Amino acid sequence: MDRLTDQRVYIETYGCTYNHGDTLKLMDILKGQGCTLVDDPDEADTVVINTCTVIGWTERHMLRRIRACSGRTLYVTGCMPVVQREEILAAAPEARVILPDEIERRFSGRCTKGKDGIGIVQVAAGCVGRCAYCITRFARGPLRSRSMEEICREVGALAEEGACEVQFTAQDVSAWGMDIDEALPDLVRAASAVPGNFRVRLGMMNPATVRRILVPLAEACRDGKVFSFLHLPVQSGSDAVLAGMARGYTVAEYEGMVATFREVCPDVRICTDFIVGYPTETEEDFAATFALLRRVRPEKVNVTRYSPRPGTAAAALKAQPERIAKERSRLLDAATKAIYAEQNAGLVGTTVEAVVTARKKGGSWVARDRAYREVVVPGDFRPGEWLSVEITGNRTVYLTGVPKDRSTPSYTGADNQIVRKR
Repeated sequence: MDRLTDQRVYIETYGCTYNHGDTLKLMDILKGQGCTLVDDPDEADTVVINTCTVIGWTERHMLRRIRACSGRTLYVTGCMPVVQREEILAAAPEARVILPDEIERRFSGRCTKGKDGIGIVQVAAGCVGRCAYCITRFARGPLRSRSMEEICREVGALAEEGACEVQFTAQDVSAWGMDIDEALPDLVRAASAVPGNFRVRLGMMNPATVRRILVPLAEACRDGKVFSFLHLPVQSGSDAVLAGMARGYTVAEYEGMVATFREVCPDVRICTDFIVGYPTETEEDFAATFALLRRVRPEKVNVTRYSPRPGTAAAALKAQPERIAKERSRLLDAATKAIYAEQNAGLVGTTVEAVVTARKKGGSWVARDRAYREVVVPGDFRPGEWLSVEITGNRTVYLTGVPKDRSTPSYTGADNQIVRKR
């Protein structure tokens, strides 16, 4: 990275929020080395691609982008340089790599504030899981939690910079603290006590690590400065498939966790993930997944077709025909959209309190209600403004609304509940 000085640099970023946090850190480092960041690759002296390799389709896209930039001054970072360096060099022999650990070592900034009013805090790297299909755990290594004090300082710095949404990210957010004798509910409470008009959004959590902190975590999520949003991937509705995946919990345990969150935090919005077409998944297993979807009725679902990742235990299993995974994905996706339609229909005509977080094209803005629903509103706003929004439309994965009122929040009471000041 020492060669990256006084250059015009274009960066492409793929994958998870953690990767985007690395890009924000890298941007800060490059600016300190005299570089200028540009939005057009044709104007750049150097191209940086921050890669993701979580599934086969993504890996193939990464390699296409790397080949397209071959012949230029090219740097590649993210997960691929750690686990697939040979593939990178085969696609672009002259490419240089930047390991994620090097970005962490060189970064000396106070915070990583991204687009508009959104800040990213990487609370930990790595995980404690042993999922049979996952390549990311090899790329990011064992769990390494940052200290509570360091995280809270960063939250405070982001609040001072104007962040109204602070995203906690890691490979498994609920594993935070397991290596330093701490626990996530304490971190959530500490972050909520940091002065500022912001809400914390917790990133993806593995049910296997949520289980040990379930009730305290649900109670912490009742705080007014925490989005009532839970990303808890189940991956399958079959105990046999979950055991083969080495996920570390049963379907009944997962449903119990969801029920506890909904009891303790009634307005919580549940997001989950499913993998379909896993090598051991039978028709009966898929039927169990379909049944689980209908029982739990999550408010957001990500459906992924299984693809073998090199070096993982599952890659040694006989793959299912692609047509089976494709059909199961289609069926599950259609069922989720039917659930969305019913849930969102009940929201049209209601009024919600929402904070403006990011600009959209065409003069609209994204506002988020307490349950982290995306509401697109027209008008001229700034990040951090709080609005009363009448929900007027359902676009399946987001809502549309009309602002009725704008205000500035303050927080008071034991749970830091929002009190609106006009």
